Amino acid sequence: MSFLETLTRKVQEKRAIAMPFLWALVVGCIALLLYLIYLRTTLPSPETIVTRQVKESTKVYDRTGEVLLYDIFEGEKRTIISWDEIPQAVKDATVVTEDSHFYEHRGIDFRGILRAFIRDIQSGELAEGGSTITQQLVKNAILGGEKTPARKLRELMLAIEIERQFSKDEILWMYLNQIPYGSIAYGIESASRTYFDKPASELTLNESVILAALPQRPTYYSPYGTHVDELLARKNFILNRMRDLQYITDAQYQTAMNEKVVFKSQKNQLIAPHFVIMAREELIKKYGEERVLGGGFRIITTLDAELQKKAEELVARYGEINKRYRASNAALVAIDPTSGDVLALVGSKDYFDVANEGNFNVANAPRQPGSAFKPFAYATALKRGFTDSTVLFDVRTEFNPRCIPQGTATRDRFGTQCYHPNNYDLRMHGPVTMRQSLQQSLNIASVQTLYLAGIDDTVATATAMGISTLEKEDPWGLALVLGGAEVKLVDMVSAYGVFGNDGIRNPWTLIQRVELGDGSVFEEKEENPTRVLDEQVARMMNDILSDNNARAPVFGANSPLYFPGRQVAAKTGTTQANKDAGVLGYTPNLAVGVWAGNNRNQPMTAAGAGISASGPLWHAFMEAAMAKRPRASFERPNPVSVDKIMLNGVYSTDGQIHTILYYVDKNNPRGPIPANPASDPLFANWEWAATHNISVAPPPPPAPTDFPPPGNTPGPTKPEPTPTPTVRPLPETIELLYAR
Repeated sequence: MSFLETLTRKVQEKRAIAMPFLWALVVGCIALLLYLIYLRTTLPSPETIVTRQVKESTKVYDRTGEVLLYDIFEGEKRTIISWDEIPQAVKDATVVTEDSHFYEHRGIDFRGILRAFIRDIQSGELAEGGSTITQQLVKNAILGGEKTPARKLRELMLAIEIERQFSKDEILWMYLNQIPYGSIAYGIESASRTYFDKPASELTLNESVILAALPQRPTYYSPYGTHVDELLARKNFILNRMRDLQYITDAQYQTAMNEKVVFKSQKNQLIAPHFVIMAREELIKKYGEERVLGGGFRIITTLDAELQKKAEELVARYGEINKRYRASNAALVAIDPTSGDVLALVGSKDYFDVANEGNFNVANAPRQPGSAFKPFAYATALKRGFTDSTVLFDVRTEFNPRCIPQGTATRDRFGTQCYHPNNYDLRMHGPVTMRQSLQQSLNIASVQTLYLAGIDDTVATATAMGISTLEKEDPWGLALVLGGAEVKLVDMVSAYGVFGNDGIRNPWTLIQRVELGDGSVFEEKEENPTRVLDEQVARMMNDILSDNNARAPVFGANSPLYFPGRQVAAKTGTTQANKDAGVLGYTPNLAVGVWAGNNRNQPMTAAGAGISASGPLWHAFMEAAMAKRPRASFERPNPVSVDKIMLNGVYSTDGQIHTILYYVDKNNPRGPIPANPASDPLFANWEWAATHNISVAPPPPPAPTDFPPPGNTPGPTKPEPTPTPTVRPLPETIELLYAR
């Protein structure tokens, strides 16, 4: 065989071997081309990057709209800002850090890919991907982070398409509003607020570079993690590179290097937590969770940030002081009764102290109010026609007409409990006016007042004034006036404000208006003032509750309820076994309520009852809050003139003493004398009490002990009340020993 034939045969053999590979290559190229065509047809439109719905977190602000209280978000906390609001330092630092050839390539940086490939080989791991800013935008905004060849190919194709349709600045703007910066902060504005507590427009060069350093490894470099030193080292490296690339001068570099970095405290990322959570729940109930969490609303609340801060400071301070009374917690609510705006709300001493249930909101939780409920009964009695001069007999009285009037039996013949409450000081005070009875918080006379006013009517009065937890079908009984029903502190403060606002109710509210992201008003609070109490009744209640002389025999002339030169109405309340102690008080333009006790309902010491645990805190806050508000005084009530025994302060005629039921029809007190007083179920018991207790002068009340002004000493020094031998305490199972 000739050489030519041999060569030809060998070529044919090699061709036979190579042909399958060649055909496989051709088929593979055709398949790849078809696959690329398929991917191209299934790509989302580049326009979706601007037409997609980007979730923005809802921001909650104080009443000025300047203090950010909290971001309400779901997964991503984001605020979109304009190109002009982003500092040039942020733009430059981001380009230098993420894609230094950003303004040169057309979506794909082949040099960057090659450089990353070489570094990956050298390190032995996939450390760098070589993705451009455009590719990262596509991944974060459209495709997601799935790591597959198909997704990478789609990313490359989309990056090229986006570069064709948008300018470099538009792409960088979308990127800076999109990418994650860690700690659920998405976008540069949210990152700036999260880490530095300021808008992005106010970032320094140093702070801008720190934020630019985060997106590469946001969890690892987190300012709240354990790699802060490495974050700062990376920041310094970026600053040096920006200087080398002439983005900044030597002077700017030195200034940034010398600047001290101060990160926002994580604890301070939720201001007024109990208030904010209440507002959040209200919004979700109204608009739905999805809309609130991602709708980008701007919520302007009613909160006064300065007063809130003062309230939190005082609650924390007196919460510690009150440990002497075995009280570990306190709460406070302040409302403007002229508008219903909640100005401050502290639900517990420390929201972040989860071990002690600090996240529990006492301000919005039903608890017994003690004697603080009494004003509703007295207001109802005034509505019915009784006067502040009406005489009541604060003597041992049995209120179950089927029990013996002496008040010594436990149950009647049908097995029903007898009811003969005692006063807090375990003394009887004899004939007292309704004014004295309310201001000295006398239990027996107050139960008489509720009976005269009517339980149902009193419940109706309290409900109309804003108490939301009373149900008509609940069998409250006469214990209602001593705080037998559970109410919310925020409702009580709002209801007391009705007195100060001349009988007009403005329901308490947390939100002034809701704005959309562009600043337009989506919804605004509607004023809804409603007259629920006659103005003369309201003014008389103000006159009584601000009468320091009337309460002085029990509380002293210089108690925490007293403000020299100012008209302030107030009432205290302590529940059975000293589990709750509170003070509620108001002026015409400010209503404040304070609670002290324990979240788990353990009792305090007797020394902490009444005004001791809650009075100094209430006084200190009222003093601070009144200094910020216009001075206001109550309108005086019209003079009341009634020529009728018992209603005019007289309780004896011709040397005879009778109960009020002898002279007055409780359903028509200013009408004719009842034709048959004995028809009233309680007439016999009250008559017995009057004739057997009034004939002997009552023992003198305990000597008042003045309270030092709050702030001068850690707390009041009023001694515990001492029972007198003339009064026999009744079994606790049948007696309500509510305090003042």
